[in-house]
Amino acid sequence: MKKKIGISYTETNFQNYWNWFMPEELSAEVELVELSFHKNNTNDFEQCDGFVLTGGIDVLPAIYGGAEEYPHKPDTFLPERDEFERLIYEYSQKAKVPVLGICRGMQYINILEGGKVFEDNGEEVNKIHKKGAQDKIHGINIKKNSLLYNVAGIEKGEVNSAHHQGVDPNYLGSNLMVSANSDTEEGLVEALEFKDKTDKAFMLAVQWHPERMKEKELNPLSQKIKEQFIKEVKSHKR
Repeated sequence: MKKKIGISYTETNFQNYWNWFMPEELSAEVELVELSFHKNNTNDFEQCDGFVLTGGIDVLPAIYGGAEEYPHKPDTFLPERDEFERLIYEYSQKAKVPVLGICRGMQYINILEGGKVFEDNGEEVNKIHKKGAQDKIHGINIKKNSLLYNVAGIEKGEVNSAHHQGVDPNYLGSNLMVSANSDTEEGLVEALEFKDKTDKAFMLAVQWHPERMKEKELNPLSQKIKEQFIKEVKSHKR
């Protein structure tokens, strides 16, 4: 029986996530499944051996007690997506299925574990992190006692950046730890993982976009993360 990776649908560049998983990497052992709030295909969760929570539109502020009005607020939110992805994450934790969170995906994991995000990082920070005509690029520092370090094998690296919100380090979710920060003055949270990994499946969440980095095949903060995630998926037992 093939292993399956469920990728949550996003209105923003969904195909990039799909294309990131190359056929030769998946081989005949793994296939991709689109999990979409439009289809509400919750029945497909049980067929999945790994989940990718993708980037996209801001999470509804009411979910984490955020302000209703803030800079760069989207014209409309997608509460149906928020609810659908909550079900994905809750299922993943109950069934101990590997999870990879990307950008919004990382922020939402923090929220779902009881944490909060900054509604907007502020104009000065946005100059460094918010996407303009193209992704911004900056460095990160990785903690040596982290899963991310074990996976990527580096303490410093370069990532792309395209976000105006970020995880509030004063409101980390339950059992979460910061495994990387930006090397810029504000030191934004760049990666999260479980602090106590006992009885937990693989979970790594990153603020950058490994699926669309330039030269992503050469950057361990894309390629090594993907390779480890696929390995975890292949070893998952339903």
